[in-house]
Amino acid sequence: MEKQSHYLTPFQRQFLIASLDNEIRPEYRRRIEIMLLADAGRTQTQICTTVGCAQETARYWITMLQTGLALHWYEQPMGRPKAINDKYLERLQELVSHSPRDYGYSFNYWTAQWLSKQLAKEFDIEVSARHINRLLKEMGLSTRQKRIADCREIVSMSKVS
Repeated sequence: MEKQSHYLTPFQRQFLIASLDNEIRPEYRRRIEIMLLADAGRTQTQICTTVGCAQETARYWITMLQTGLALHWYEQPMGRPKAINDKYLERLQELVSHSPRDYGYSFNYWTAQWLSKQLAKEFDIEVSARHINRLLKEMGLSTRQKRIADCREIVSMSKVS
């Protein structure tokens, strides 16, 4: 005897169950499980406890189910939308390769915090200093490179004297 379905047709339910048998990312599996549990009449709290997801995630996929979009579970991108684009990264690289004085600041070396502020002013995208450091590391850059080079220059100059 088939369980009572609140939103899905028998075909849709079978399609989602069959999708669970395929090797899919855990995030996609969770989406399907949320919708199947909601379709079986489970509450949002019960679903979150069973699947181990946030209330917002359960709410979103329950709404997708209720609005007839359950079979589009694989079309939605994973995670937050990406705010940083190639132009942002190019500008970050350009900024870090020049002195902040070139851009009207009174200090000689960039910090991730100041790079974040400058880029927020230019792109209207708020990014944490921690994430700026992560991006710099991915690009093989650092706000400290110039400082290290300057220290080496000072050390080598003191050896000559």
